[in-house]
Amino acid sequence: MKILFLVFHGFSEHSGISKKIHYQVKGLRENGHDVRLCHYSFSPQGHRCRYIDETLLKDYGTGLLAALRQRTDYSCLLDYCVNEGIEMVYARSFQNANPWLISFFSRLRKAGIKAVTEIPTYPYDHEFDTFPWNIKLKLKIDKLFRHKLAREMNAIVTFSDADCIFGQRTIRISNGVDFDSIPIHQPQPAADGSIHLIGVAEVHLWHGYDRLIAGIGEYYKHATNPKDVFFHIVGGVHPHDMEEGTAYYPAFREIIKQYQIEKRIIFHGTLFGQELDEVFNKCQFAIGSLARHRSGITVIKTLKNREYATRGLPFIYSEQDSDFDQQPYVIKAPASEAPIDVEEIIKFLDTFKMTPSEIRQTASRLSWKIQMEHVVKEVFKQN
Repeated sequence: MKILFLVFHGFSEHSGISKKIHYQVKGLRENGHDVRLCHYSFSPQGHRCRYIDETLLKDYGTGLLAALRQRTDYSCLLDYCVNEGIEMVYARSFQNANPWLISFFSRLRKAGIKAVTEIPTYPYDHEFDTFPWNIKLKLKIDKLFRHKLAREMNAIVTFSDADCIFGQRTIRISNGVDFDSIPIHQPQPAADGSIHLIGVAEVHLWHGYDRLIAGIGEYYKHATNPKDVFFHIVGGVHPHDMEEGTAYYPAFREIIKQYQIEKRIIFHGTLFGQELDEVFNKCQFAIGSLARHRSGITVIKTLKNREYATRGLPFIYSEQDSDFDQQPYVIKAPASEAPIDVEEIIKFLDTFKMTPSEIRQTASRLSWKIQMEHVVKEVFKQN
C-alpha cells in the first residue's frame, strides 16, 4: 500500500518527536507498505520548502508571503497524492486546523484517498496555558476549525482511551517503541549503596519533576537514617521552570534551595548515545510524568513509559496507562500536588527482583510495527 506520512514541521536529529516519527514510518515499512514522508523545512538557501523524503516538492520562497503560502497552499501535495496513487494519508496534528487544510483533506476524500490524523496528546488545550500569546492564538484558530477538519478524516488516531474526538471516531493505539534503537539497561550499582533516579524529558509543567524534588527534600527532612538519593534530569529545562515559578508550580531552584539539596539534583542537559546510556546504567529507577493532571489529562500512553520499559527499568508515573498500570515494576503516584514519597521508592527497590530482560519482554507487543499496522487495518476495515 502507498502511504503518505504528513508532518507539518521539520526534523531535528536530537528531537524525541522526530525520532518517534521516523520509527513510525519504519514500522509501516516493516509491514511492507510503500511510505513517503512529507515534511516542511528550510532549504540551505533559507527558502521555505515542502519535501517528500529528501526530494523537493515545493519551494515557497522567502519572506512573509512564503510563510503564508506554506500554510495555505496544499495543491502540490494533493497533486502528488493523486498522481502517485497514494491510498492513505497519515497526518500528525500540529494543532493547525484551518480552512485550507480542511479543503485539502476534503479533496483527498473526494479522490478516494483515506486519511487519518494522529493527535499525540488529548485533550491538549491546557498544554498551552503557560505558552506565549502568539502560540495561544494558534490554539484559538485550531479551536474554530478542528471539528470540521475531523469530519474530513476516516478516523482520529489517539493514545488516549477516547472513542470519539472532535466528533470523529478514533483508532486507539499505544505509543510504540523501536527495539533496535533502545539498548537494554546494564545496571552498575553504586558501591556506596546510593540510589540514583533518572528522568529524561524536554521538561514541561506536566512532567511534575518539582514533585519529586520536593519529595527528596521531604525525605531528608524526616528520615532518621537516610540513604544517599540522587535525581538525574536529562534533557532541556525551561528557564521559567528553573528560576521563576508560581505558587502553583514552584521553580526547581526554589525547591532545591528550600531543602538544601543542591548536590542531590543533577542537571545533565541533553544527552544522546553512549553518554545517555552511561547515565541510565548508573540509575536504578526512572521517573515518568508526575503531573499530567495539570494539563487536564488523566489517561495517556506516553512514549517515555514505553522507553523505560524497553530499556528494562522500573519506573513511576501518575496518569492512567492501561499497558503498565498493573505491571509489577511500576509505582503509581497519586495525581496530586503532593511531594512524591521517596521512602516508598526506596522500599520498592529493596525487594525488587525483576531483571531488565524480563521487564523488556513485557513491552514486546508495543513495537511500532504492530501499532502502526493496527491503524492501517482499522482504516480499511471500515467502508
